[in-house]
Parts: sequence; C-alpha cells; structure tokens
Amino acid sequence: MISIYPAASRYSADHGWLQSNFSFSFGDYYDPDNTGFGPLRVFNDDTIQGGRGFGAHPHREMEIVSVVLQGELKHEDSTGHSAVTTFGEVQRMSAGTGIIHSEMNPSEEPVTLLQLWFTPDTKGLEPSYETSRYEVTAMKNALLPVVSNRSGEGIAHIHQDMTIYLSELEGGRELLFEQPEGRRIFVFVMEGGLTLNGEQALSRRDAARITGTPSLRVRSEQGAQWMLIDLPY
Repeated sequence: MISIYPAASRYSADHGWLQSNFSFSFGDYYDPDNTGFGPLRVFNDDTIQGGRGFGAHPHREMEIVSVVLQGELKHEDSTGHSAVTTFGEVQRMSAGTGIIHSEMNPSEEPVTLLQLWFTPDTKGLEPSYETSRYEVTAMKNALLPVVSNRSGEGIAHIHQDMTIYLSELEGGRELLFEQPEGRRIFVFVMEGGLTLNGEQALSRRDAARITGTPSLRVRSEQGAQWMLIDLPY
C-alpha cells in the first residue's frame, strides 16, 4: 500500500529565525495517529537563519541524522565533538545513554536541512557522533546509500536495520527498488516530482509511506532530488 502525504499536510511552525515542517508528532504538535513509521520517529524539514540555532539540549536513546540541503550546520556535543556540515555531508549522532548537543547556523546565509530521528535497535549504547561525506555525482540516476547499519565508504553507521538513500533522477528516467517482504519504505521529494509504480504522483516536499510493496518503480518526468528510506516493520 502506498499512502501519499502532501507537503501541505505537514504541521508548520514559523519562529522567525526557524521555519519547520513536521511529518510526525514533534514539539508542540502531537497527533496520536501520527507518531512514527516503524523506527522512524521524526522527519523535520528545517530552515535556520544565519547566526541562529538550537542551544545545548539533551537527548537519550535515539539515532539522529541531519542531512544538509543548503548552507552550513555546526554541531557541538558533550563528548567533545565539533563539526560544520554542508551539502554533500551527513551528521549521525547516537544519543545512547545521554548526550548534550547544540546545532547552530554559523554563517550569514540560511541553512536548510532534514533532521530524522530513529529508535535504535539496542538501548544503553555509548553516545557517539560522526560526519560522513558522500559523492554528490554518484546520486545521478542511482540510489546512493548515505546512512546504514552496513558500513561502507561515505556511509554513516546507524544502530538500526535500515538504510537512507539519496538520488537525483533526470527527466524521463526511472529506478527499481526491491526489498524483502515485511519491510517499509519512506519516500520524500526534496525537489521536482516522482511517480511511484506508475500511479501515485509526488511533488516537491511530498512524502509516501509504503507497506506491503516490496517492488517499487520510481520514475521522474521532470527530474527530481529525493530520498528513500528502507525500514524494518
């Protein structure tokens, strides 16, 4: 089953320095029927103005991934890590038994990012952090893994049986994604448009939650930048 969630269906918050769109319950937004999709608990589409950000705050027992689409994001945490991430890079933080971190925009220009939270497959992990860099050109007409529990060059390691793929499809091209029975797929369109299995259409910032569909044909007539997440049930 393919369920489409249009961009306009997301909860939006405008704090001046921060514009956020929540795909799942988060912060002041709570919908008991929309608290996650498998281990995916948070999918936030954020724009942070220059020189602003989230001050030091705690997390526990969560895998947190930040994918920068434009601009710069600076991370600092209580384990001593400090890094600035930009397009072509991904941050992965395992909060584990407890960590305090901050996320700031160190530049004058806005930063746009996707932040995703996942429940870990193991509790009580030691907190950890990494920044990984992927080859942007490798997304062209392909599904490029950037976060996974299967290690590899340019892939951030996550403590969950899942993989995040990024892709840039040219107009008139398509890809086939296949997974074992009993898993889930989450699709999000950053730019452009897609058609799923020749029927369901997605536009910019639309999402799809997919179950019982182990074979997914993804096509773009106009071109698209998009994300696919392979998730356990």
